[in-house]
Formats: sequence, C-alpha cells, structure tokens
Amino acid sequence: MNSSMPSIEEVSKFHGHICPGLALGYRAAGVALEWLKHHRAEDEEIIAIVENRACGIDALQYMLGTTAGKGNFFISDYGKHVYTIANRATGKALRIVVKPKGRWAKEGESREDTLKRLLEMPAEELFETREVEIELPGKAEVLQSVVCEDCGEAAMETKIRHYHARRLCIPCFEAESGLEA
Repeated sequence: MNSSMPSIEEVSKFHGHICPGLALGYRAAGVALEWLKHHRAEDEEIIAIVENRACGIDALQYMLGTTAGKGNFFISDYGKHVYTIANRATGKALRIVVKPKGRWAKEGESREDTLKRLLEMPAEELFETREVEIELPGKAEVLQSVVCEDCGEAAMETKIRHYHARRLCIPCFEAESGLEA
C-alpha cells in the first residue's frame, strides 16, 4: 500500500467500525488511487459509480473524495461489489470487480481472519480490473428553489411538479395525485 493512503483505522472513523465490507472498499479505493496516480477529488473531476449499498462504499467516499453531496458519487444498487471510477479530464474509467472467490469467508475462518486476508491478499487475486468506456454523468446542477404550495418546503425547481395549477414537491405531488413522479 502507498504510504500516502490513509490507514483502515482512519477510514473506519468515517464508517464507524472495521469490518470485511469496509476492507473490500478500502482495497478497491487503493486500486483506484493507484490508477488515478494518487489524485483525490477536490471537486467533481473524479467520479465513482458503485453498484451496492454496502459498507465498502464509505471507504471510496472517504479515500477518493467522491461524495453524494458533491455530486460525484452515484449508487446503482445492483447488489454487486463493483466500483467504476472515472476521471472527467481524461474521459477514462476503471471498473473494479470483486472476484467472488476472494471475497467470501473460507469455511471455519473467523471474522478477524477474513478481515486480515482481505487486507493482505494481492489486489490481483481480490479484484478483476479493466478500463471501460462509460457515459460520464453530468456535473451537479445548482438551480433555483421553488416553494411547494402544499407543505411550504423549498425544492429544486427541476423537482417541482405542476398539478391542478399548483407547484408541488414530489412527495406532495404523489400524495395528492396518486401518481408516481
């Protein structure tokens, strides 16, 4: 591992605990950082598209600087331990896939032993990686807010729905119309 990489203990402070799932994300983020030549996103120049909602995605957010709030972290929840990292400047993307054989605890293996194995095994045994072509998601938009005429809460103008000549946020629109926005 590169000395500029945070420790798993440091990453666990963001996540809340150390577990095998966090270790998978930690290792995947390490592979991504190598590919990115240790460049961490300051804004939206690096994006992450993750295919699960498991513990490991916290490591990618923390280590790569990709976050939902910044608009460069996207979840497509397919239940797969797959992470696609892209560089907007180069247009290149790396798909990191956890190999099923390396991920699962071996029969009789303790949680601690699984964690140790995941942190120490060679990356090429744990992951399949390949450069892929993807359509890069658009950058985050900063738009005007509009006040919902039902609940009185402000919502981004692109999330307002017009119903019976009223401007409604999505939850109020769905409740009032019975339709899905």
